[in-house]
Amino acid sequence: MNNKILRIGTRGSQLALWQAHWVRKAVLDQQPDAVVALEILKTQGDKILDVPLAQVGGKGLFVKEIEEALLDGRIDLAVHSMKDMPAELPVGLCVAAIPRRENPLDAFVSNNYGSLDDLPQGARVGTSSLRRGAQILHHRPDLVIVPLRGNVDTRLKKLETDDLDAIVLASAGLTRLGLANHITTRLDTGTMLPAVGQGALCIEARDADAPVMDLLSALDHQASHMAVVAERAFLRRLEGGCQVPLAAYATLDQGLLTITGLVAELDGSRVIKSSLQGPPETAEPLGRQLAEQLLDRGAGDILERLQAHAR
Repeated sequence: MNNKILRIGTRGSQLALWQAHWVRKAVLDQQPDAVVALEILKTQGDKILDVPLAQVGGKGLFVKEIEEALLDGRIDLAVHSMKDMPAELPVGLCVAAIPRRENPLDAFVSNNYGSLDDLPQGARVGTSSLRRGAQILHHRPDLVIVPLRGNVDTRLKKLETDDLDAIVLASAGLTRLGLANHITTRLDTGTMLPAVGQGALCIEARDADAPVMDLLSALDHQASHMAVVAERAFLRRLEGGCQVPLAAYATLDQGLLTITGLVAELDGSRVIKSSLQGPPETAEPLGRQLAEQLLDRGAGDILERLQAHAR
């Protein structure tokens, strides 16, 4: 790196800064004499706080401005939550590393109830994720989904101020911010399949920047990387974004990669779900194959209708 300043691009939220500082420390552990600075950038998703993401463009809202800074050389690498990443990256950029994934499950948070099943009929559950809302309604059609935006602290406060019986959010964010004590229970994958890449960090760089790519390679966790590659191949084939309730979760265990994916109606009335297994080196084709399987079973009709409605 020749002792030049290495600039990490990040959003300014508490969670984004935690993630960027974690990567900064990991880089310094690899190269203690490096000079590493954070560049805080405001994205469209940070500016629009009063509208559900699905109505204002979905995936990409939290990364576009940061990727532009990466492309024009203002920063040298970017740190994102992987679940915010669009299926396709701009030409010239790549996922340079995916560190070991945090717990990817969704957290059920409530001051009065122990689980989704404990909620009374007609209870109000806060989430702005179509994926979460559809799966909650599939499990409990009687519940009322209430839109919920904002950072982690804001969402926790709204549990009381917005007369909500429960909220659902990623357990990884709560854990990273030292707020895991707020988690009432983690929702198992049978009830709530996570978002593509949930719990994983994406360290993005210019694919032609060999020194940075070499430095970041040591931060990559192979099992997490293979799992996320499979999930993102599933996402890419379905051309999904925040406008569509879809989910995928892959794990690597004893040399076998298992991926489960789903596509759902917004109201949870229909969920098309399936799983596949294969060797980790087939991660990308495995994700695509699972998407094709769901399309053959009718997911294409759901996706086409929802995407047409979103336009």
